[in-house]
Amino acid sequence: MSKNVVITGGTGFLGVHLARRFLKENYKVTLFDLAPLDAQDLIGKVTVMSGDIRDKKAVAKALEHKDFVVHAAAALPIQVTKQAIYSVNIDGTKNVLDAALKYKVKRLVFISSTAVYGVPKYLPEVEETPLDPVGYYGISKVEAEKLCLSYQKKGLEINIIRPKTFLGTERLGVFELWFEAIYANRRVFILGDGNNQYQLLAVSDVVDAIHKALTCKKNGEIFNVGAKEFGTWRSDIGYIIKQTKSKSKITSLPSLPSQIILEILEKLNLSPLSAWHYKTMPVDSYVSIEKAEKILNWQPKKSNKELFLESYLWYKEHRNETLHRVGKTHRVGWNFKLLNLISRL
Repeated sequence: MSKNVVITGGTGFLGVHLARRFLKENYKVTLFDLAPLDAQDLIGKVTVMSGDIRDKKAVAKALEHKDFVVHAAAALPIQVTKQAIYSVNIDGTKNVLDAALKYKVKRLVFISSTAVYGVPKYLPEVEETPLDPVGYYGISKVEAEKLCLSYQKKGLEINIIRPKTFLGTERLGVFELWFEAIYANRRVFILGDGNNQYQLLAVSDVVDAIHKALTCKKNGEIFNVGAKEFGTWRSDIGYIIKQTKSKSKITSLPSLPSQIILEILEKLNLSPLSAWHYKTMPVDSYVSIEKAEKILNWQPKKSNKELFLESYLWYKEHRNETLHRVGKTHRVGWNFKLLNLISRL
């Protein structure tokens, strides 16, 4: 059977991990992205097509003669503006769906987010939980999901994955703030007392879920995925500090005043943290993964502590080469601007 897959957002954090998995499964892999491929182990083993998912012709060219599509390209909350986020996450998704339908791809998996649920009101959150997204990013993912389901009714086979925040080797983004603090033996700031349960996910586990969603017999399904074993922010971050013998101390910040300050900084473009980050961090947040376990026969292998430690150890080893790489994806650090100064002081 022909196994030719295209990954949109393919040179990003999730994309490169997906590419490695698909190569092991003997797929022919095409990565479609605006950013160049910097994962040295993939160069020469995959096809890289430079393009923007907002460009219909470029998308159509990338999807022609492909059997499978993983649509992982997205504008993250750090993009800030409604236009920047919607044009990629909604308009770009429509371009991908149009091309996938036109070229009769066998299956498309759309990478959504648990941001569609907003600040948790019902725990654990299940796939049927009412959607109440926070910010432009969450809203855009809800609208993109609606598009996917409408195209599924047109005959395009689609499954949707809603992953919790995932980490692993090569992950930076928002977590670099904590990783650098632990490395430098500085205070690690958290919103609230840190005793709230917060579920994360290993990138290796989300990759496994995506592969299963791409190859299973079920079609038109939505799956929550997250770690099976998870604790609180305080216990999980404390585990890294203890295991690495860092002298860092976890310092709680009062939730409401901090959220007000972070909202002001966000609006003034002085912090990359969005409402999705600072409104969900101090509350319990976890999803049910029973549906994925049952239908996809999927089992997450790594706990919060394991995936957190793995991510930090990679950062520690590669710190010198990543420290000054700043951008708006998960594979580079973010410019924390005023927050960096506060943390150092």
